[in-house]
Amino acid sequence: MNEIREIALKKALLMILRPLVRILLRNGVVFSVFSELVKKVYVDVAFDEHGESGKKQTLSRVAALTGLTRKETKRLHDLKQPLNNVTGNKYNRASRVISGWLNDAEFSDAPLHPSILSVEGDRGSFAALVKRYSGDIPTKAMLDVLNAAGNVVISERGVMLVQHAFVPQADEIAKLSILGADTAELISTLNHNLVCDADQLWFQRKVSNSLIQAKDLPLFQAYAAEHSQALLEQFNLWLGEQEIPEGEDESDCHYVSLGIYYYQNKLGNQDDEVK
Repeated sequence: MNEIREIALKKALLMILRPLVRILLRNGVVFSVFSELVKKVYVDVAFDEHGESGKKQTLSRVAALTGLTRKETKRLHDLKQPLNNVTGNKYNRASRVISGWLNDAEFSDAPLHPSILSVEGDRGSFAALVKRYSGDIPTKAMLDVLNAAGNVVISERGVMLVQHAFVPQADEIAKLSILGADTAELISTLNHNLVCDADQLWFQRKVSNSLIQAKDLPLFQAYAAEHSQALLEQFNLWLGEQEIPEGEDESDCHYVSLGIYYYQNKLGNQDDEVK
């Protein structure tokens, strides 16, 4: 790596780490824990993605790639992942339930116009919706998840979907799961664009302006939220129309996502940049 490229990469890394370290310190994650996780990922990625073509990856080669000792490399390679992804699965399934509610004709009056559903019933009910789109999560458990997130209103008429995006309000564990999943996807997209050919780039853009007055920030927040949600719902509708029918072969299926985020900072505040 040449010197200019190395400096640019280190600067980018420091910018990524600052907001991450804020989260870690706020949640009591000390450096030794973070360091152990980083070393584990170094070893896993070296084993999974940096072997010589046609040859089995070796401890010695991984140790050389990562700068760790051979003994440490073996220990980390044998170390199991610290946590499963139960919370992440719950988040994904809640999103799938909402998507089905918006797009499936059995549960909507028209695309993006969800019906008011009775809680129980074999067809056209919330129970039927959950059974179809959430896997093995019980009806009441999913109803509690969506209710806690502010997605639904429950009345004598039934269950009404009032918020089309699943954003956990009080579930800190779910929020941390989203932190991992969404940040990983963004960085993976950036990594793809760093190494791919020009005609293989994935879409990754943002719009920004540093001359917006404080009084106008709430206006743009509301404008951005409204139009971004509408755009995402259109993408969701398109994806739902392309989804293979239940029971068909999924061996050639791919996961895709597209995210939009809002950020603001006071002009001249270099808090998230390298000082």
